[in-house]
Amino acid sequence: MATRPLSYAHGGSATPLRHETIGVCFDNAAARWADREAFVVCDQGARFTFAEMKRAVDQLAAGLIALGLQPGDRVGIWSPNNAAWVLTQYATAKAGLIMVNINPAYRLAELEYALNKVECRALITADRFKTSDYLGMLRALAPEIDTSPPGQLQSGRLPHLRLLIHIADTDEPGFLRLSDVQGLGGALDFARLEELAEVLQPDDPINIQYTSGTTGSPKAATLTHHNILNNAFVTGECMGVVEGDRYCMPLPLYHCGGMVCGSLLGVVRGATIIYPCEGFDTMALLHAVADERCNVLGGVPTVFIGMLNHPEFGRFDVSRLRKGLIGGAPCPVEIMRRLIDDLGMRDICIVYGMTETSPVSVQTVPTDTLEQRVSTVGRVQPHAEVKIVDIQGRTVPLGVQGEICTRGYLVMQGYWNSARETAEAIDRARWMHTGDLGTMDQKGYIAITGRSKDMVIRGGENIYPREVEEFLYEHPAVADVQVFGVPDKVYGEELCAWIRLKEGATATEDDIKAFCRGRITHFKIPRYVRFVESYPMTVTGKVQKFVMREMMAKQLESEKATASV
Repeated sequence: MATRPLSYAHGGSATPLRHETIGVCFDNAAARWADREAFVVCDQGARFTFAEMKRAVDQLAAGLIALGLQPGDRVGIWSPNNAAWVLTQYATAKAGLIMVNINPAYRLAELEYALNKVECRALITADRFKTSDYLGMLRALAPEIDTSPPGQLQSGRLPHLRLLIHIADTDEPGFLRLSDVQGLGGALDFARLEELAEVLQPDDPINIQYTSGTTGSPKAATLTHHNILNNAFVTGECMGVVEGDRYCMPLPLYHCGGMVCGSLLGVVRGATIIYPCEGFDTMALLHAVADERCNVLGGVPTVFIGMLNHPEFGRFDVSRLRKGLIGGAPCPVEIMRRLIDDLGMRDICIVYGMTETSPVSVQTVPTDTLEQRVSTVGRVQPHAEVKIVDIQGRTVPLGVQGEICTRGYLVMQGYWNSARETAEAIDRARWMHTGDLGTMDQKGYIAITGRSKDMVIRGGENIYPREVEEFLYEHPAVADVQVFGVPDKVYGEELCAWIRLKEGATATEDDIKAFCRGRITHFKIPRYVRFVESYPMTVTGKVQKFVMREMMAKQLESEKATASV
């Protein structure tokens, strides 16, 4: 009896993967494109050619070695987008240090967890960003900082952290200045840097990125040189990025998307990366695209929606834009049409993936049709595999919904010191189970149909409701809480909390939001709060979040219609 074709695809390629470290790749790029601009940070007025970038990176790497940091040590970076972030990315890689990306929006509890989970020995930090006083938060966690000589911190709450380096050029007790670290390296340290180029291996871990965990605590996805270097190369190849392109990247560098599909992609493809400003700002983005003559642009849908709907959009020259990427959330068809018609981005690609896959595993290419770019996320990348499986782990026939799994060079080593969680995500055959539901057609195109996990994607930020729920349970009036996503035209999804109050307790929506402010990251604060007596459940007592989502979406539509009358 004939069997139906199965939902499996392999990305064949005549172009081999690159078996080298990020440091070696970077040095080769600096030699090849010495006089070309490597990156620009518009709000800082910072411009680096590849040769200038190499000098700055080597100075910082030698300085970190001079401070006694050893290959494999974890070094946190807590900062918005700036030149120091980019230099740290390559300096740590060349020194064999594992860079730990820390969300600039983290508050005290999240910062403490992030530093301790992977036992960060050093932290490079901005002084502040928006309303966040980074130095103040660090001193709140470790008051010993002010009386500790730089590099000799002994903290009760941050027991592994020894060295603090801040980016600003001011004197701070207990901190070294980054500019001073760049001058610490001596002849022996630079010689050690050259030795490490021969010692470090492509399969060494080089980066840890935190992903929100379903158990309430973020998991530390551990990525290697081989993972992210090749993902940057392949993603750029599929996008059609070539030498001399000017690529505007407004995504945050702490995100895998900004760091790999932006910064690293520029180095491996010979493109100039343009960072508009510290955090996302539509006016700064428009200025960057026009003033820097960008022909490539990457972002999540909210980035492009913000540009297209800006009241001053028409006065900016964006005529050079041709290609780029969009990911992190579904792209509505009307937005895709405007990207092509109003921005001229006829070659823009849709990308899909997750931090654990470095991040991109599936994407469209410029020759795909408009329909393929809005109804699917493309086909599996070269050198990777994808399959769709049922609940028993069996590959389903084409067109049948199941969980999307990915395998290949791009799958992370695992979650740092979390064997159980790693085994839950990566099976014995090294398939990464994404938790996303989808279907595959006869040509190998993947359509996302839902998520088996409860993750909410708000403007490209991944939020796991369980983490927010566990926090809200700390409120003295909350008896039970269910958090889920509801559709939103701007952010893709917004967070909603349905709360059952304790008997006799009272609370308002404003009370709940005030409880959250300053204690959890701003995008994790529910946009909508409703107080209910019960939840829709199955006959076996399981909460039906999809029913709650549908009910809330209808309620919001009704409220909107009433308000417009």
